[in-house]
Amino acid sequence: MITQTSCTVFQQNLLNGNENFTTGTYKIALYTGLANLNQSTTAYSSTNEVVGTGYTAGGQVLTISTPPTQNSQYNVTYVSFNNVTWSPASFTANSALIYNATTNAAVCVLNFGSDKVATNSFTITFPVDDASTAVIRIA
Repeated sequence: MITQTSCTVFQQNLLNGNENFTTGTYKIALYTGLANLNQSTTAYSSTNEVVGTGYTAGGQVLTISTPPTQNSQYNVTYVSFNNVTWSPASFTANSALIYNATTNAAVCVLNFGSDKVATNSFTITFPVDDASTAVIRIA
């Protein structure tokens, strides 16, 4: 089962000072519909990870589009990433895991809602990076 959520280990790591979106490296890995990803996911794993043309185990490095930003009007701090593309691509993906590439600790699970079939390229388009839509928001 795949549940879109932030991971509990990420929340704990934030409070322990173990995450740094300014200097850290974060990656995104793609998974099939057979994956078991939810708030209890603790780390990147290759189990049920996508296999196919153009995809390398572990996924791709993410580029931060907006460094951690505070919006005092909404009492929210957020961070977001640039879109990421696999090209060429020939595979089927159902979800993704954003994780800390240094520690492999899970950050959040993205559920695509259904299988997405790539026949040429595959792009994850992140939402607008603001206080109400950024992919990672802390309120």
